[in-house]
Amino acid sequence: MEHFDARPLARQVNLDADLTAHVPPQTLSDRVAFAFVKLLRFFADAFFSKRYGHRAVVLETVAAVPGMVGGLWQHLTALRRMRDDEGWIRTLLDEAENERMHLMTFIEIAQPNRFERALIIAVQLVFYNFYFFLYLIAPRTAHRVVGYFEEEAVISYTAYLHEVDAGRHENIPAPQIAIDYWQLPRTATLRDVIIAVRADEAEHRDVNHSIVDALDAKKIDASRVGL
Repeated sequence: MEHFDARPLARQVNLDADLTAHVPPQTLSDRVAFAFVKLLRFFADAFFSKRYGHRAVVLETVAAVPGMVGGLWQHLTALRRMRDDEGWIRTLLDEAENERMHLMTFIEIAQPNRFERALIIAVQLVFYNFYFFLYLIAPRTAHRVVGYFEEEAVISYTAYLHEVDAGRHENIPAPQIAIDYWQLPRTATLRDVIIAVRADEAEHRDVNHSIVDALDAKKIDASRVGL
């Protein structure tokens, strides 16, 4: 029987990622997405405060959902309409896999307790169903939600990095799973992991905002054809 390597592909850290990009809300859809993400941020700040490792465990559970939902729906849409997916399926599934690796990494770092593990299950159950129906009804809004969610993730990981640099969080050695995945040096620390994860989130932010732009362009093209 042929064996295969089930490990995720290694990833390079994008040290050139833009950490300050923000897409100002323009449409009603944008404003709804932005307000929803800010509400999530409020609850996360209230619940976790500066326990950034534990915050990452729960929030990466949420972040790993949209890519899988979007990839599934784009796959079904491509089959149903018998058309090319324009690369969206692979892009979204890669995003989901990357966010899952973030989760696996921070589980090693934060060592969540039983309550937090139960919270992960509850959050995933609620958010998966919410996001699935949102994507079904309003995919543009769904991708904008992820774009803004990733903007907040960049901000959170930057704050986490500042806490580590200030000595308020121990700069522990990076777990082996992170060293293998991001091809980090054997001497890598938590600081290196945060920088790698933050760069990934910035990429996901740009991808999802770009998908919104692509959906808007398709809508404009369709209206012109209708004319």
